[in-house]
Amino acid sequence: MKSEDTPFVGGPLDGRVLPVLLGMTGHPPKVYRVPVPDAAGGPPTVLVYRRVPAAQGRKLALHPGWKYEFDPEGDKGGKLKWPWSKPESRPDAAQDTEPDAAPHTNPDATPRGKPGDADE
Repeated sequence: MKSEDTPFVGGPLDGRVLPVLLGMTGHPPKVYRVPVPDAAGGPPTVLVYRRVPAAQGRKLALHPGWKYEFDPEGDKGGKLKWPWSKPESRPDAAQDTEPDAAPHTNPDATPRGKPGDADE
């Protein structure tokens, strides 16, 4: 597989240039995760770097390459959002609703049917 020497900016890897494997399109991955083992034996800390253009290129020039910038927020906002995906549920949203509360319905309302049902 092909790899490309890619610079890292910010965070613990600031100033380092590491070989990063390229994907099928010839570009490095959009997000680069580096697991760092915990000294106390706990779960590893994951450093997240996001791919950005290395320099502002001219209009018709070749692509200047890529670099990775440190993302202190971590994995937030890095997921693909497909049109058919369900929205993420918030953990505090379950506390806002009362499970015993009945839905607000009008007992006098006519249930919905097919449009032609009223004509028969």
